[in-house]
Amino acid sequence: MNLSVLLAEDESSLGLIVKESLENRNFTVTLCENGEIAFEIFKKHSFDALVLDIMMPKKDGFTLAEEIRKIDKEIPILFLTAKSQTEDVVKGFKIGCNDYIKKPFSIEELIVRIISLTNRNQQTVKKTTLNIGKYEFNTENQVLKYNDKTFKLTNREASLLELLIQNKGEIINRETILNTVWENNDFFSGRSMDVFITKLRKKLNLDPNVEIINSRGRGYKLIE
Repeated sequence: MNLSVLLAEDESSLGLIVKESLENRNFTVTLCENGEIAFEIFKKHSFDALVLDIMMPKKDGFTLAEEIRKIDKEIPILFLTAKSQTEDVVKGFKIGCNDYIKKPFSIEELIVRIISLTNRNQQTVKKTTLNIGKYEFNTENQVLKYNDKTFKLTNREASLLELLIQNKGEIINRETILNTVWENNDFFSGRSMDVFITKLRKKLNLDPNVEIINSRGRGYKLIE
């Protein structure tokens, strides 16, 4: 997936690491060292998503997001933040951000969140219906179809399956799945995730070419 991302991060070492990591996954990344530069570049170029650090010199992430929302109401905005206070989260969502990720974070989780945001932002039939093997998965209605058989998925089953399909052929570590789908990374959530994986496997076993593989100690991978 080739997505264009504007990354605004004043910590140069972190910015370069994130930029290189995303580019290794076929993202196109424009890195800016402060909010003022980021805003000028945003006005001149098109991007699929914005990743903005909150604490930046010259123009902080909140101010930058407010100015961007006056121009573009739809582009996905994800905040990088070292803060965890509820008021900061509430302020960000009121401004119009779509998601948060707290430092320190894994690059894999950041990638999953960016892809999830951009997919949500593309309201087309093609994106609403995902295909895996001979299955069709309607993400809007949360219905999985195989020929004449239909499975109505729960919200969590649907979110988990969508995440696996979006990252088909790649291992998604357990922490990323838990933080993205369960929004919790404790022991009980982990056991719950394993149960939901088993449920999805049963629904997907009609096509022998589709399989959810367990990478022991790491996570899960959907293959066809």
